[in-house]
Amino acid sequence: MPDALFDIPLVTLQGEKKTLADFDAKVLLVVNTASQCGFTPQYRELEQIWQQYREQGLVVLGFPCNQFGRQEPGDEAAISSFCELNYGVSFPLFRKVEVNGSGAHPLFVELKQRAPGLLGSQRIKWNFTKFLIGRKGAVVRRFAPTIRPQSLTGDIEALLR
Repeated sequence: MPDALFDIPLVTLQGEKKTLADFDAKVLLVVNTASQCGFTPQYRELEQIWQQYREQGLVVLGFPCNQFGRQEPGDEAAISSFCELNYGVSFPLFRKVEVNGSGAHPLFVELKQRAPGLLGSQRIKWNFTKFLIGRKGAVVRRFAPTIRPQSLTGDIEALLR
């Protein structure tokens, strides 16, 4: 049975149209990001995980978001340049999205329903919330911004087997 999660339209920072179906049979780590956040250094660990596991089938997907403290004010070019120059980011980055409220991107609406937060909350609390998705589209787990990307390697390795 097809999964609607994989049909949601996405647009990269370069304007390329994608869906999660473009990453079929991959393990996905979806993260809402920001360039001026206390958690911004997590970009480095996200890139390390991407480099470490990409050949085995992991894809890290970054979705810049300006909803939390206006910590992602830049346009696509500024975001791309910042991530590349400061953290060597080479994993796919997408256009800025909202993750909460009436303007929330459909991807995050779906992810929040499938992997609610603490006490069943659907609201994303801050930048660098992470969603881990298995090869067949099952949203396996949601991780708080305080959870460092390197601590996800056990969960990632289990899904890559």
